[in-house]
Amino acid sequence: MACICSIGTSLPEYQKTQDEVKQLVETIFPRPTREKQRLLQVFDHANISKRQFVVPEQWFTEDHSFAERNKIYQHEAIKHSIKAMDHCLTNEYFVEEPITYEAIDAIFFISSTGLATPSIDAYLMNERHFREDVVRIPIWGLGCAGGVSAMARAHDWLQANPTKTALIVSVELCSLTFQKNDTSKSNFVGTALFGDGIAAMLVAGSESSNRKYIKGPSPQITKTSSHLQKNTLDVMGWDIANTGFEVIFAKSIPKLVETLWKQHVTQFLRTTDIQLDELQFFIAHPGGTKVLQAMEDALNKSKDTFRFSYQVLNDHGNMSSVTVFHVLKRVMEQRIQPGVQTIVSALGPGFSSELLSLEWSD
Repeated sequence: MACICSIGTSLPEYQKTQDEVKQLVETIFPRPTREKQRLLQVFDHANISKRQFVVPEQWFTEDHSFAERNKIYQHEAIKHSIKAMDHCLTNEYFVEEPITYEAIDAIFFISSTGLATPSIDAYLMNERHFREDVVRIPIWGLGCAGGVSAMARAHDWLQANPTKTALIVSVELCSLTFQKNDTSKSNFVGTALFGDGIAAMLVAGSESSNRKYIKGPSPQITKTSSHLQKNTLDVMGWDIANTGFEVIFAKSIPKLVETLWKQHVTQFLRTTDIQLDELQFFIAHPGGTKVLQAMEDALNKSKDTFRFSYQVLNDHGNMSSVTVFHVLKRVMEQRIQPGVQTIVSALGPGFSSELLSLEWSD
Protein backbone atom coordinates (compact mmCIF):
# COMPACT_ATOMS: atom_id res chain seq x y z
CA MET A 1 0.00 0.00 0.00
CA ALA A 2 1.14 3.54 -0.75
CA CYS A 3 1.83 5.63 2.34
CA ILE A 4 1.10 9.36 2.61
CA CYS A 5 4.24 10.62 4.34
CA SER A 6 3.98 14.40 4.41
CA ILE A 7 2.01 17.40 3.14
CA GLY A 8 3.26 20.94 2.59
CA THR A 9 1.43 24.10 1.54
CA SER A 10 2.10 27.62 0.32
CA LEU A 11 -0.37 30.40 1.10
CA PRO A 12 -0.79 33.27 -1.40
CA GLU A 13 0.12 36.67 0.00
CA TYR A 14 -3.16 38.58 -0.45
CA GLN A 15 -5.82 37.67 2.11
CA LYS A 16 -9.38 39.03 2.06
CA THR A 17 -12.25 38.45 4.43
CA GLN A 18 -15.56 37.27 2.98
CA ASP A 19 -17.12 40.67 3.76
CA GLU A 20 -14.31 42.45 1.89
CA VAL A 21 -14.80 40.23 -1.17
CA LYS A 22 -18.55 40.78 -0.99
CA GLN A 23 -18.10 44.57 -0.95
CA LEU A 24 -15.73 44.38 -3.91
CA VAL A 25 -18.12 42.25 -5.95
CA GLU A 26 -21.01 44.56 -5.12
CA THR A 27 -18.99 47.48 -6.46
CA ILE A 28 -17.79 46.01 -9.74
CA PHE A 29 -20.44 43.53 -10.94
CA PRO A 30 -22.60 44.90 -13.80
CA ARG A 31 -26.03 43.80 -12.54
CA PRO A 32 -29.12 45.77 -11.49
CA THR A 33 -28.92 46.75 -7.81
CA ARG A 34 -31.99 44.80 -6.71
CA GLU A 35 -30.87 41.63 -8.44
CA LYS A 36 -27.33 42.09 -7.13
CA GLN A 37 -28.56 42.40 -3.53
CA ARG A 38 -30.46 39.12 -3.88
CA LEU A 39 -27.45 37.27 -5.28
CA LEU A 40 -25.06 38.71 -2.68
CA GLN A 41 -26.76 36.56 -0.05
CA VAL A 42 -24.69 33.63 -1.30
CA PHE A 43 -21.66 35.27 0.35
CA ASP A 44 -23.43 35.30 3.72
CA HIS A 45 -24.41 31.63 3.54
CA ALA A 46 -21.06 30.26 2.31
CA ASN A 47 -19.54 29.66 5.79
CA ILE A 48 -16.28 31.22 4.62
CA SER A 49 -14.39 33.72 6.80
CA LYS A 50 -11.39 34.46 4.60
CA ARG A 51 -9.61 33.48 1.41
CA GLN A 52 -6.16 33.95 -0.10
CA PHE A 53 -5.31 35.23 -3.60
CA VAL A 54 -2.16 35.67 -5.70
CA VAL A 55 -3.29 39.09 -6.98
CA PRO A 56 -4.25 42.27 -5.08
CA GLU A 57 -7.73 43.76 -4.91
CA GLN A 58 -7.05 46.33 -7.64
CA TRP A 59 -6.43 43.51 -10.15
CA PHE A 60 -10.07 42.40 -9.95
CA THR A 61 -11.35 45.85 -10.99
CA GLU A 62 -9.41 45.79 -14.26
CA ASP A 63 -9.87 44.01 -17.60
CA HIS A 64 -7.39 41.24 -18.46
CA SER A 65 -6.73 39.10 -21.52
CA PHE A 66 -6.34 35.34 -21.38
CA ALA A 67 -2.65 35.76 -22.21
CA GLU A 68 -2.12 38.16 -19.30
CA ARG A 69 -3.95 35.89 -16.86
CA ASN A 70 -2.01 32.84 -17.98
CA LYS A 71 1.34 34.60 -17.69
CA ILE A 72 0.56 35.38 -14.05
CA TYR A 73 -0.60 31.79 -13.57
CA GLN A 74 2.70 30.36 -14.80
CA HIS A 75 4.82 32.69 -12.66
CA GLU A 76 2.80 32.21 -9.48
CA ALA A 77 2.34 28.46 -9.99
CA ILE A 78 6.09 27.92 -10.20
CA LYS A 79 6.85 30.20 -7.24
CA HIS A 80 4.28 28.68 -4.91
CA SER A 81 4.86 25.09 -6.04
CA ILE A 82 8.50 25.41 -4.99
CA LYS A 83 7.46 26.72 -1.56
CA ALA A 84 4.93 23.91 -1.09
CA MET A 85 7.44 21.23 -2.16
CA ASP A 86 10.13 22.60 0.13
CA HIS A 87 7.65 22.65 3.00
CA CYS A 88 6.48 19.10 2.27
CA LEU A 89 9.96 17.58 2.15
CA THR A 90 11.15 19.36 5.30
CA ASN A 91 7.92 19.42 7.36
CA GLU A 92 9.18 18.46 10.82
CA TYR A 93 5.68 17.55 11.94
CA PHE A 94 5.63 14.61 9.51
CA VAL A 95 9.24 13.58 8.77
CA GLU A 96 12.21 12.89 11.06
CA GLU A 97 14.66 14.54 8.67
CA PRO A 98 14.37 16.33 5.31
CA ILE A 99 13.72 14.21 2.23
CA THR A 100 16.02 15.11 -0.66
CA TYR A 101 14.78 15.96 -4.14
CA GLU A 102 17.08 13.25 -5.47
CA ALA A 103 14.88 10.72 -3.64
CA ILE A 104 11.82 11.56 -5.78
CA ASP A 105 11.04 9.10 -8.57
CA ALA A 106 7.84 10.62 -10.00
CA ILE A 107 6.02 13.98 -10.05
CA PHE A 108 2.26 14.24 -10.46
CA PHE A 109 1.28 17.83 -11.28
CA ILE A 110 -2.41 18.73 -10.91
CA SER A 111 -4.17 21.90 -12.06
CA SER A 112 -7.18 23.22 -13.96
CA THR A 113 -6.77 27.01 -13.73
CA GLY A 114 -3.95 27.74 -16.18
CA LEU A 115 -1.91 26.31 -19.05
CA ALA A 116 1.77 25.64 -19.68
CA THR A 117 3.78 23.63 -22.20
CA PRO A 118 6.19 22.31 -21.07
CA SER A 119 3.97 21.59 -18.09
CA ILE A 120 4.79 23.27 -14.78
CA ASP A 121 6.50 20.14 -13.42
CA ALA A 122 9.27 20.60 -16.00
CA TYR A 123 9.93 24.09 -14.65
CA LEU A 124 10.01 22.69 -11.11
CA MET A 125 12.60 20.11 -12.09
CA ASN A 126 14.81 22.95 -13.30
CA GLU A 127 14.43 24.84 -10.02
CA ARG A 128 15.30 22.00 -7.63
CA HIS A 129 17.77 19.09 -7.59
CA PHE A 130 15.54 16.40 -9.09
CA ARG A 131 17.16 13.56 -10.99
CA GLU A 132 16.78 13.77 -14.76
CA ASP A 133 15.06 10.37 -14.96
CA VAL A 134 12.06 11.42 -12.83
CA VAL A 135 8.74 10.24 -14.28
CA ARG A 136 6.50 13.24 -15.04
CA ILE A 137 2.73 12.83 -14.95
CA PRO A 138 0.88 16.13 -15.45
CA ILE A 139 -2.92 15.92 -15.08
CA TRP A 140 -5.18 18.75 -16.24
CA GLY A 141 -8.92 19.41 -16.27
CA LEU A 142 -10.23 17.35 -13.34
CA GLY A 143 -11.19 20.44 -11.34
CA CYS A 144 -12.16 19.83 -7.73
CA ALA A 145 -11.73 16.06 -8.16
CA GLY A 146 -8.11 16.41 -9.25
CA GLY A 147 -6.54 16.08 -5.80
CA VAL A 148 -8.16 12.75 -4.94
CA SER A 149 -7.62 11.47 -8.47
CA ALA A 150 -3.91 12.31 -8.25
CA MET A 151 -3.62 10.42 -4.97
CA ALA A 152 -5.30 7.43 -6.59
CA ARG A 153 -3.04 7.53 -9.66
CA ALA A 154 0.05 7.87 -7.47
CA HIS A 155 -1.15 4.84 -5.51
CA ASP A 156 -1.56 2.87 -8.75
CA TRP A 157 1.95 3.83 -9.90
CA LEU A 158 3.48 2.92 -6.53
CA GLN A 159 1.66 -0.43 -6.49
CA ALA A 160 3.57 -1.23 -9.68
CA ASN A 161 6.76 0.37 -8.32
CA PRO A 162 6.74 -0.37 -4.57
CA THR A 163 10.33 0.79 -3.95
CA LYS A 164 9.64 4.24 -5.41
CA THR A 165 8.56 7.59 -3.98
CA ALA A 166 6.24 10.11 -5.65
CA LEU A 167 5.57 13.82 -5.15
CA ILE A 168 2.13 15.25 -5.93
CA VAL A 169 1.93 18.99 -6.55
CA SER A 170 -1.46 20.67 -6.86
CA VAL A 171 -1.93 24.31 -7.90
CA GLU A 172 -5.23 26.11 -8.36
CA LEU A 173 -5.21 29.89 -8.84
CA CYS A 174 -8.95 30.38 -9.11
CA SER A 175 -8.73 34.16 -8.69
CA LEU A 176 -7.12 34.44 -12.14
CA THR A 177 -10.30 33.07 -13.73
CA PHE A 178 -12.43 35.89 -12.25
CA GLN A 179 -14.52 37.57 -14.97
CA LYS A 180 -15.91 40.93 -13.88
CA ASN A 181 -18.04 41.24 -17.03
CA ASP A 182 -19.57 37.76 -16.85
CA THR A 183 -23.11 38.31 -15.56
CA SER A 184 -23.96 34.61 -15.13
CA LYS A 185 -25.17 33.31 -11.79
CA SER A 186 -22.41 30.66 -11.92
CA ASN A 187 -19.79 33.41 -11.95
CA PHE A 188 -21.48 35.11 -9.02
CA VAL A 189 -21.50 31.88 -7.00
CA GLY A 190 -17.89 31.19 -7.95
CA THR A 191 -16.74 34.55 -6.58
CA ALA A 192 -18.36 33.67 -3.25
CA LEU A 193 -16.62 30.28 -2.96
CA PHE A 194 -13.25 30.02 -4.67
CA GLY A 195 -9.81 30.94 -3.42
CA ASP A 196 -6.22 30.20 -4.45
CA GLY A 197 -4.27 27.29 -3.01
CA ILE A 198 -1.09 25.28 -3.49
CA ALA A 199 -0.08 22.00 -1.86
CA ALA A 200 2.45 19.18 -2.21
CA MET A 201 2.18 15.61 -0.93
CA LEU A 202 4.88 12.97 -0.51
CA VAL A 203 3.68 9.41 -1.18
CA ALA A 204 5.93 6.35 -0.74
CA GLY A 205 5.57 2.77 -1.98
CA SER A 206 5.37 -0.15 0.43
CA GLU A 207 9.10 -0.91 0.03
CA SER A 208 10.37 2.66 -0.28
CA SER A 209 13.39 3.48 1.87
CA ASN A 210 11.88 6.91 2.57
CA ARG A 211 9.21 5.39 4.81
CA LYS A 212 11.77 5.14 7.61
CA TYR A 213 11.71 8.94 8.00
CA ILE A 214 7.97 9.13 8.79
CA LYS A 215 6.97 10.34 12.25
CA GLY A 216 4.24 8.35 13.97
CA PRO A 217 1.28 6.53 12.39
CA SER A 218 0.50 7.63 8.84
CA PRO A 219 -2.36 6.99 6.39
CA GLN A 220 -2.02 4.17 3.89
CA ILE A 221 -4.11 4.20 0.71
CA THR A 222 -5.95 0.88 0.64
CA LYS A 223 -8.50 1.18 -2.21
CA THR A 224 -9.54 3.65 -4.89
CA SER A 225 -12.61 4.14 -7.07
CA SER A 226 -13.65 6.48 -9.89
CA HIS A 227 -17.10 7.11 -11.32
CA LEU A 228 -18.12 9.26 -14.30
CA GLN A 229 -21.83 9.91 -14.75
CA LYS A 230 -22.60 10.17 -18.46
CA ASN A 231 -24.70 13.01 -19.88
CA THR A 232 -23.72 15.42 -17.09
CA LEU A 233 -21.07 17.40 -18.97
CA ASP A 234 -22.82 20.71 -18.26
CA VAL A 235 -22.81 20.38 -14.46
CA MET A 236 -19.35 21.77 -13.73
CA GLY A 237 -16.37 23.03 -15.70
CA TRP A 238 -15.10 25.92 -17.85
CA ASP A 239 -16.27 27.75 -20.93
CA ILE A 240 -13.17 29.05 -22.70
CA ALA A 241 -13.62 32.71 -23.70
CA ASN A 242 -11.26 35.27 -25.22
CA THR A 243 -10.70 36.70 -21.74
CA GLY A 244 -10.06 33.32 -20.11
CA PHE A 245 -12.04 30.68 -18.23
CA GLU A 246 -15.73 31.24 -17.44
CA VAL A 247 -17.05 29.00 -14.69
CA ILE A 248 -19.90 26.50 -15.12
CA PHE A 249 -21.55 25.67 -11.81
CA ALA A 250 -24.98 23.98 -11.95
CA LYS A 251 -27.49 24.27 -9.09
CA SER A 252 -28.15 20.51 -9.44
CA ILE A 253 -24.88 19.55 -7.72
CA PRO A 254 -26.40 18.96 -4.23
CA LYS A 255 -29.06 16.73 -5.83
CA LEU A 256 -26.35 14.71 -7.57
CA VAL A 257 -24.69 14.24 -4.18
CA GLU A 258 -27.90 12.67 -2.87
CA THR A 259 -28.09 10.27 -5.83
CA LEU A 260 -24.84 9.68 -7.76
CA TRP A 261 -22.43 10.30 -4.89
CA LYS A 262 -24.43 8.36 -2.30
CA GLN A 263 -24.62 5.35 -4.61
CA HIS A 264 -20.89 5.54 -5.37
CA VAL A 265 -19.96 5.69 -1.66
CA THR A 266 -22.34 2.85 -0.80
CA GLN A 267 -20.89 0.61 -3.50
CA PHE A 268 -17.33 1.54 -2.55
CA LEU A 269 -17.86 0.72 1.13
CA ARG A 270 -18.96 -2.80 0.16
CA THR A 271 -15.46 -3.38 -1.25
CA THR A 272 -13.77 -2.35 2.01
CA ASP A 273 -14.02 -3.49 5.61
CA ILE A 274 -15.07 0.03 6.66
CA GLN A 275 -18.43 0.37 8.40
CA LEU A 276 -20.16 3.68 7.77
CA ASP A 277 -21.42 3.97 11.34
CA GLU A 278 -17.85 3.56 12.66
CA LEU A 279 -16.38 6.51 10.73
CA GLN A 280 -14.86 9.02 13.18
CA PHE A 281 -14.46 11.59 10.41
CA PHE A 282 -14.87 11.89 6.64
CA ILE A 283 -12.26 13.65 4.47
CA ALA A 284 -14.41 15.39 1.87
CA HIS A 285 -13.48 18.08 -0.59
CA PRO A 286 -15.69 20.97 0.60
CA GLY A 287 -17.24 22.14 -2.65
CA GLY A 288 -19.43 24.43 -0.57
CA THR A 289 -21.75 24.40 2.42
CA LYS A 290 -24.69 23.02 0.43
CA VAL A 291 -22.53 20.19 -0.90
CA LEU A 292 -21.31 19.25 2.59
CA GLN A 293 -24.84 19.38 3.96
CA ALA A 294 -26.02 17.14 1.12
CA MET A 295 -23.24 14.66 2.00
CA GLU A 296 -24.33 14.66 5.64
CA ASP A 297 -27.93 13.96 4.63
CA ALA A 298 -26.95 11.32 2.07
CA LEU A 299 -24.95 9.32 4.63
CA ASN A 300 -27.07 10.25 7.66
CA LYS A 301 -23.94 11.56 9.39
CA SER A 302 -23.50 14.55 11.68
CA LYS A 303 -21.84 17.83 10.75
CA ASP A 304 -19.02 16.90 13.15
CA THR A 305 -18.08 13.98 10.87
CA PHE A 306 -17.10 16.58 8.24
CA ARG A 307 -15.55 19.02 10.73
CA PHE A 308 -12.14 19.16 9.03
CA SER A 309 -13.74 20.03 5.70
CA TYR A 310 -15.75 22.83 7.30
CA GLN A 311 -12.61 24.20 8.97
CA VAL A 312 -10.69 24.42 5.69
CA LEU A 313 -13.68 25.91 3.86
CA ASN A 314 -13.92 28.58 6.56
CA ASP A 315 -10.21 29.47 6.43
CA HIS A 316 -9.51 29.21 2.69
CA GLY A 317 -12.71 28.78 0.68
CA ASN A 318 -12.89 26.24 -2.12
CA MET A 319 -9.40 25.90 -3.63
CA SER A 320 -10.53 23.33 -6.21
CA SER A 321 -8.22 20.27 -6.32
CA VAL A 322 -5.91 21.66 -3.61
CA THR A 323 -8.57 21.76 -0.91
CA VAL A 324 -8.55 18.06 -0.05
CA PHE A 325 -4.80 18.22 0.71
CA HIS A 326 -5.47 20.93 3.28
CA VAL A 327 -8.24 18.83 4.83
CA LEU A 328 -6.05 15.72 5.00
CA LYS A 329 -3.14 17.75 6.42
CA ARG A 330 -5.34 18.89 9.33
CA VAL A 331 -6.40 15.32 9.98
CA MET A 332 -2.80 14.05 9.93
CA GLU A 333 -1.81 16.75 12.40
CA GLN A 334 -4.17 15.15 14.94
CA ARG A 335 -1.85 12.14 15.28
CA ILE A 336 -4.52 9.57 14.41
CA GLN A 337 -4.06 6.19 16.08
CA PRO A 338 -3.16 3.03 14.12
CA GLY A 339 -6.15 1.10 12.83
CA VAL A 340 -8.41 4.11 12.20
CA GLN A 341 -9.99 4.04 8.73
CA THR A 342 -11.77 6.68 6.70
CA ILE A 343 -12.85 7.74 3.21
CA VAL A 344 -11.48 10.58 1.06
CA SER A 345 -13.91 12.06 -1.45
CA ALA A 346 -14.12 14.73 -4.15
CA LEU A 347 -16.54 15.63 -6.94
CA GLY A 348 -15.52 17.18 -10.24
CA PRO A 349 -16.40 17.97 -13.87
CA GLY A 350 -17.81 15.23 -15.97
CA PHE A 351 -19.79 14.88 -13.60
CA SER A 352 -17.36 12.69 -11.67
CA SER A 353 -16.76 11.23 -8.23
CA GLU A 354 -13.40 10.12 -6.84
CA LEU A 355 -13.05 8.01 -3.69
CA LEU A 356 -10.24 6.33 -1.82
CA SER A 357 -9.96 4.63 1.55
CA LEU A 358 -7.25 5.26 4.13
CA GLU A 359 -6.02 3.27 7.12
CA TRP A 360 -3.57 4.68 9.65
CA SER A 361 -0.66 2.35 10.34
CA ASP A 362 2.80 2.25 11.91
